[in-house]
Amino acid sequence: MALTAETESRLYRSLRATAGAAAHLVALGFPTAVAVLARPGSSLFSWHPLLMALAFSFLMTEALLIFSPETSLLRSFSRKVKVRVHWALQLLALLCALLGLGVITYNKHLNGKAHFVTWHGLTGLLTVLYASGQCAGGVVLLYPKLMKNWTLAKLKLYHATSGLVGYLLGCASLMLGMCSLWFTASVTSVSWYLAMLCPLLTSLVIMNQVSNAYLYRKRSQH
Repeated sequence: MALTAETESRLYRSLRATAGAAAHLVALGFPTAVAVLARPGSSLFSWHPLLMALAFSFLMTEALLIFSPETSLLRSFSRKVKVRVHWALQLLALLCALLGLGVITYNKHLNGKAHFVTWHGLTGLLTVLYASGQCAGGVVLLYPKLMKNWTLAKLKLYHATSGLVGYLLGCASLMLGMCSLWFTASVTSVSWYLAMLCPLLTSLVIMNQVSNAYLYRKRSQH
């Protein structure tokens, strides 16, 4: 029985490592494919999908995968270094998201189109606002003395779970964007389904990582 449990544990770790490696590839590959499709610089709008893909597919995913025990690119570094890099990547992600939001808002203004009237637009706006709040909340973890009545463990738990919600919002926004006329006019058939699987895969990997690092540990303590 002990041997079986050990074998299952090894298999589970191998699956997590494989999924994490796939998430790294998707995090880089998806924005690259969007860049090829959008041809940034060809129009003002062309910067919007690229900036949003960089923010929520590449930068934010890598910022979270830094803490993966199996596939972190900084596994040999201290947690302090990982936290600093995580913070830097999240700031870059927020900057890209804000620029992407600004581009599409100004583009709609130039073309006399209504703002935030689609599910993609509304979800994207909510995601950017949420990401802004999440980054502000991250300052508390850098300087935990600002919250004297909260333990560091509790702050980490809340930051991780609220960050997961923000990441899932970002993935949902990307998936809704792939339902837009601009995307579906160029990406069809099997390619469209494969594109939709990209944020779905990374969201599942991140959910598993966060639940194992915080939620499962929290339950096991009770």
